[in-house]
Amino acid sequence: MASFTAERLHIPADDSGRAGAFAALDAKRAGWDMLNFAAVRLGKDRTFEIAIDAFEYVAVVLSGRCNIRTNRGDFEKVGRRDNVFCGMPHALYLPPQTEFEIEAITDDFEFASCWAPTEKENAPRLIAPSDVELLLLGGGNCSRQMNRLIGGDFPADRLLVYELYTPGGNWSSVPPHKHDRHRTDEKGKVLEAQLNRFSFYKFDRPTGYAYQRVYSADKRSDVTMMARQHDIILMPEGYYTMVSAPGTTTYTLNFLAGSTREFAYSDDPDYAWARHTMIGIDRRLPLVDPGMDVGH
Repeated sequence: MASFTAERLHIPADDSGRAGAFAALDAKRAGWDMLNFAAVRLGKDRTFEIAIDAFEYVAVVLSGRCNIRTNRGDFEKVGRRDNVFCGMPHALYLPPQTEFEIEAITDDFEFASCWAPTEKENAPRLIAPSDVELLLLGGGNCSRQMNRLIGGDFPADRLLVYELYTPGGNWSSVPPHKHDRHRTDEKGKVLEAQLNRFSFYKFDRPTGYAYQRVYSADKRSDVTMMARQHDIILMPEGYYTMVSAPGTTTYTLNFLAGSTREFAYSDDPDYAWARHTMIGIDRRLPLVDPGMDVGH
């Protein structure tokens, strides 16, 4: 495995608070050939337009509402939550060779988008809160909530997308695990996938933070980074685990792509025993749920 450093993996936020892109990731900067990312903020009645080339594309509404017009159909009044901590997500999946325009119909509208190269064409699909799979994972102070927007059964080519909520003081990805080498058994079952991953961070307090550790299987590279509002952290290989600061809820929007659309991983054998110590889901969970959409 190649060595890595905090300078390679951590992309600190450069958010002035103004409209426009406030976080971005280019695949070349990441050192892979798949995942690109941009988070964009628009004022009411402002628009963002783009033509997708040979990429599949997903836009996740972070806050506010929008209209989306495409050459493959229009989607009106998409989004409900005022921010990621008060509701379930809406998202839109688009195939390659799509032209579209997003029009903000509320102030401080934000969306996050990711695109990956593909030669396959699947149908456009609006992902509503009722389509999102809500999972409570782990146990004790390793409890967290996953909102799975695009899983392995979703008709996409490469992308996997999910939100993760980690309450203050809790850990995510325990035991630390990795998915950087494609391995199958003698029957072809995937034991571990090779998946590049990155996380985009938000916090329910402006002073919130989390610590993300990423380390190689041979332990020669071991990096711990403090993530703040709108930071991006790459996980191209190795084991990873994260802890949310006390009193702070950590939200991460996570994108993955690689050798398969199965999320198959390997635990760090030094800490695999920890999986059997996690008892009972944290009573603070779920932090967001479909009931928050009642009345919309």
